[in-house]
Amino acid sequence: MRILIADKLASEGAAYLEDQPDTEVTVRTGLAGDDLAEALREHDGVVVRSTVQVTGPVLEQCAGTLRAIARAGVGVDNIDVETATRLGIAVMNTASASTITTAEHAFAMMIALARNIPWAHAAMAGSGWDRSKFVGTQLHGKTLGIVGLGRIGLTLAQRGFAFGMKVCAYDPFINAESMLDGTIPLLGSMDELMARSDFVSLHVPRTDATTGIVNEAAFNAAKPGIRIINASRGGIIDETALLAALDDGRCAGAALDVYDPEPPSPQSPLRNHPKILTTPHLGASTTEAQEAVAVDACRALVTYLRGEGITGAVNAAGISLDLSDRQRAFVDLAARMIALLHAAEVPRKLSRVRFTVRGEGLAGGADTVARYALVELLSGLLDEPVSVINAGLIAEHRRIETETVIAADHGEDRLVIEIDSGGEPRRVEGAIYADNLPRITSLDAYSMDMVAAGHMVLLTNTDEPGRIGLVGGMFGDAGVNIAEMVIGRKTNPRAGDTVAMMIIKLDAAPSPELLNALEKAPGILRVASVEL
Repeated sequence: MRILIADKLASEGAAYLEDQPDTEVTVRTGLAGDDLAEALREHDGVVVRSTVQVTGPVLEQCAGTLRAIARAGVGVDNIDVETATRLGIAVMNTASASTITTAEHAFAMMIALARNIPWAHAAMAGSGWDRSKFVGTQLHGKTLGIVGLGRIGLTLAQRGFAFGMKVCAYDPFINAESMLDGTIPLLGSMDELMARSDFVSLHVPRTDATTGIVNEAAFNAAKPGIRIINASRGGIIDETALLAALDDGRCAGAALDVYDPEPPSPQSPLRNHPKILTTPHLGASTTEAQEAVAVDACRALVTYLRGEGITGAVNAAGISLDLSDRQRAFVDLAARMIALLHAAEVPRKLSRVRFTVRGEGLAGGADTVARYALVELLSGLLDEPVSVINAGLIAEHRRIETETVIAADHGEDRLVIEIDSGGEPRRVEGAIYADNLPRITSLDAYSMDMVAAGHMVLLTNTDEPGRIGLVGGMFGDAGVNIAEMVIGRKTNPRAGDTVAMMIIKLDAAPSPELLNALEKAPGILRVASVEL
């Protein structure tokens, strides 16, 4: 696999990649636009930080080659995730690697803000000694309001408790009344949080719902003298509203590590306001975090490209690739089942696909097994790239209804795939028994028990005497041994006649000449070959 490191990265990340036996690593930083697209077209995966802008136009030029983007860090503002998803490109981040570092930075900024440390230091550096100017406030007994109760928010809350603070939270994405066993009440609105808190720390991604969430209305609702800390993303705070609240005293101070845009202009009033503590986006800037995010990003990228799992997925909601061996075996079986369906001819215009999973060993991975099967199904019908990342979106755009059902009666592990195109529905069923071999147990109305492996030929023919002997003789004349044969028949609901099917497993691949001869043989309606 070919991997591009497109941003400055801790050396441990590159070292990890170079130690892998199946990776080819290229380091090219400072690329943008068409130059970046040209480089990405030559690679399977890329590792970036926050500098490189992986835009929609760049990604459009990489469709079909680039498979994954790993962000060494948390925010993915510099990546067009929507376009990546549409193109089937996985986007991963390393949120957990910098959790402690970012929470510590936010807490350090809160302490510095409460005790006026930066301004006191500046006064000392200027030979001053006016202690009365820098009287602060203690954290013990104060209320810390946290916006966004993910990993970083919860880590910050634990440190707040250690300092004797009361903690409350508001999270627009969590539907609960409390967190941490009821110790953190979840409030119903931003205004309620602002009214209750002495300090407010922001830990949410920047989305349409969170942009400008700390605005004029929020400051109007705030407890007088509130202090604001932002170490998440720029744009969460309405900077105009913040400056107004600082100037009229509604807000006693702010500590900012992130901005919109970054860096802020040299003339930005945020840089030298007497009530604002600023740092240049240092949330994840510790030696430990830099090493951790680099290695974690590279490891996640390699793991995904190998098909072994997905960690920190930004655009693969509901899909867990960390499957058990049993579940992985059914992913493989699903691919074989779909290949057999394609050989039996799947209509190009699908309206509905239903996956039924049975068995306790499969229930936990049902959605992922179904998603892989959907990838195989769509890949055989479409010319565009399809992956576990965009398969659901492609189906939705093409108005293909998909459903995954976990059968109530667990029984033996089994997978059923049903396809509807408005005409005659198609159905294939598979199972894996104690011998761990992938088996097809039925195709449409034909029952069977055949190991889905090797060279196979599917024939439909008129249901009349002599067809089996004719076909067997043709294989024998061609010197191709039949290892296994399944035969069945069903009534054609439209014509009213009976159609038979033969599924033949061979010891060697049939030649094109043999397949052509079979197609022309009397009574043979259709011939297809597949190698599983």
